Amino acid sequence: MIGFQLSDEQRMIRDLARDFADKEIKPLSEHYDQSGEFPWPVVRKAQETELMNLNVPEEYGGPELGVFEECIVNEEMAYACSGILTALMLNGLAALPIMLAGSEAQKQEYLPRLTENGQMAAYALTEPDAGSDVAGLKARAVRQGDDYVLNGSKAWITNSPVAHFYIVFAKTDPEARHKGISCFLVEREWDGVTVGEPLHKLGQHAAHTGELFFENVRIPAANRLGNEGDGFMIAMQVFDRSRPTVSAAAVGVARRALDEATRYSLERTAFGKPIGYQQGISFMLADMATTIEASRLLVWQAAWLVDNGLPNSKQAAFAKSFAADTAMKATVDAVQVFGGNGYSREYPVEKLMRDAKIYQIYEGTSQIQRVIIARELLRGR
Repeated sequence: MIGFQLSDEQRMIRDLARDFADKEIKPLSEHYDQSGEFPWPVVRKAQETELMNLNVPEEYGGPELGVFEECIVNEEMAYACSGILTALMLNGLAALPIMLAGSEAQKQEYLPRLTENGQMAAYALTEPDAGSDVAGLKARAVRQGDDYVLNGSKAWITNSPVAHFYIVFAKTDPEARHKGISCFLVEREWDGVTVGEPLHKLGQHAAHTGELFFENVRIPAANRLGNEGDGFMIAMQVFDRSRPTVSAAAVGVARRALDEATRYSLERTAFGKPIGYQQGISFMLADMATTIEASRLLVWQAAWLVDNGLPNSKQAAFAKSFAADTAMKATVDAVQVFGGNGYSREYPVEKLMRDAKIYQIYEGTSQIQRVIIARELLRGR
């Protein structure tokens, strides 16, 4: 049986997230966008409300939500402010490699630091010359006895300026391309770890993004996640779970753009009637609404599949590419509906447009999603 109705528990989760977003995030959205400060007060309240670390199992102090429920929460949070939502959700991304490949000892040590100790973590995969091409990583971890010695750098790592520890991917066998990547737990305070200042960005100012530098950092072998060479597989498994949740956030941004544009179209008049009743505007609103609904259905399908243990790489790519492109177009169209006012910081759609662009870039660009889709279509033909 196929159904599209949320369960009572899922509606409760949605309502909790919507209430939190409306009361705790939305009123502060403009402040953090303008100031560029990290939203620590919102983070602490989200931790208290169990609206962070959503995927962490109960035995390690988390609420143990499925990917589908994470998507519900992310859409509501991003509706209020996608930058603050990104700051909140990154702990869940960093927790995934530990949950997928960590030993029981690693899970017991690191996951409660996120859920009970209020710590932050960051997922360090991207490098200055290796983003879409994960196999092109240059960071190197060389085995020396019971340790690895790590050298290299990472770029565009969200929450890196505030994180207490990092999930770091590095080459342990440079000749093996993607099969030579391994994954490590790296502490911020270790000798040789340098954390860059937050980078200035177009949008999502509340989510701090920075660079990491590693110079002869000694990592105990006990801090390797999985076996040597498992890093690429871990990263791909993470994407199957993280891309639906990021796509859901893009849906939230697009939905906010539609609501703001619809409201404004009924307030602004031209040629004797509200502009929403002018065909040029009404068709834009109709197209926005259609693609938002389609995006959400793709997100839900990708999330449902992975929650039920089924392959979802193609569907996650469907959701990520379509929702990201929808968010970008919806926010651009919302600015157009607002006209000159849309170009002003006094109105919310200017920020929505700036925040939306990154969805076409991180977690795999819209072009990379199409590469994945084409590969899946051609596989075995």
